[in-house]
Amino acid sequence: MMRASPASTSLAVLEMARSGRFTEIRDLFAPQLRPLVPVEALEAAWAAEIAKSGPDASAGEPLSEAAGPGGVVVKILVTGEWGKFTLVASVSDEGWISGLQLAPADAAQPTQPWEPPAYADPESFAEQEMTVGAQTKWPLPGTLSLPTGEGPVPAVVLAHGSGSLDRDETVGPNKVFRDLAWGLASQGIAVLRYDKRSFVYPEEVKAHSSALTVQQTSIDDALAAVTLLRNLRHVQSQSIYVLGHSLGGMVAPRIGKQVPDLAGLVILAGNTRPLEDVILDQLRYLASLSGAPPAIQEAQLKEPEAQVARVKSPSLSRATPAEDLPLGLPASFWLDLRAYQPAEVARSLSMRVLILHGARDYQVTMDDYDGWQLALFGRSNAKLILYPDLNHEFIAGTGKATPAEYAQPGHVDARVITDIANWISGRDVSGR
Repeated sequence: MMRASPASTSLAVLEMARSGRFTEIRDLFAPQLRPLVPVEALEAAWAAEIAKSGPDASAGEPLSEAAGPGGVVVKILVTGEWGKFTLVASVSDEGWISGLQLAPADAAQPTQPWEPPAYADPESFAEQEMTVGAQTKWPLPGTLSLPTGEGPVPAVVLAHGSGSLDRDETVGPNKVFRDLAWGLASQGIAVLRYDKRSFVYPEEVKAHSSALTVQQTSIDDALAAVTLLRNLRHVQSQSIYVLGHSLGGMVAPRIGKQVPDLAGLVILAGNTRPLEDVILDQLRYLASLSGAPPAIQEAQLKEPEAQVARVKSPSLSRATPAEDLPLGLPASFWLDLRAYQPAEVARSLSMRVLILHGARDYQVTMDDYDGWQLALFGRSNAKLILYPDLNHEFIAGTGKATPAEYAQPGHVDARVITDIANWISGRDVSGR
């Protein structure tokens, strides 16, 4: 039987919601995600939206946009008697729903092309294609942003957050890594960014998923990128830094431990708490945004809490099914992280460390920033900066942060670029 198109699947979800068939919607989610999507939560979210927009909803034409290898995002504008909203569905190549959101009406607009931030000066640097890990089993295409002039110059490797991400760390209309690369290159610092292994080789990574570790998915490729930079004559081999964002920030101290002669680490929104706890807190926060009654929120969190308990259990082994664990990640991944304490490892390093955090970040919270502060207090080689108005992508905003914010175009804040550039160059950086 022919698989339905992403647009048809999304229209089917909308029709199921209209007719109250929320169990059928839940069953369209990828198997590993179904425990995270209680039927009651779907029903409550729909009821809350219809209460605002009114009944007798009509649907516009689906707008499908590529989301990199492995999926398509479909946007459908829904019009009710009193207002409008957008149903946003992420559909995998296998035809499963991997994400579902009821967003503001303006989210139905096509994603706008990325525009350079005001702080980027494209005339001050040039970009060239590079291959990270060219001699390995997993060569990765990348881009080097190199300042013009004689050189050599300091350089930064960008290490991704979680998920299948391209070299720009594209999320919706925003490109955090391209902002960082263009901003820092405009201030005389070379930046190497590359497509993540799971982005370039989704099927191959899936085939080896039962033995997956953070070393393989994140660290090894960052190490290969450092090696590549060291062999470039325009780069100061003793002034190479690794900048990690989110998951990349969490594992950055492990990278520093394995390459002790790095000039330093820059950690953006890196968690210090166990990753499974961070994920559960994210789910609690998102449940609270739904407006569902507490009993439904508790039901929504029951299975994620059980999954986290399995990660922490002494009986966790490689034989534990991935579908019984957070995000459907295999036991090997969680066992690899079991004894890892990012802040404690950072404290043991002699290299310079810069920690940046946005106070409006609901994914990696102030609890994690406090963890860095506690571990690095009084360390002359460490600098911590908090930005009260920035979110997880280091984009400025106001009020309570929500996932819908990530669909709005923006740029990494200019203060972040300036602070990183000043810190790398040895200029004064004032903490906030």
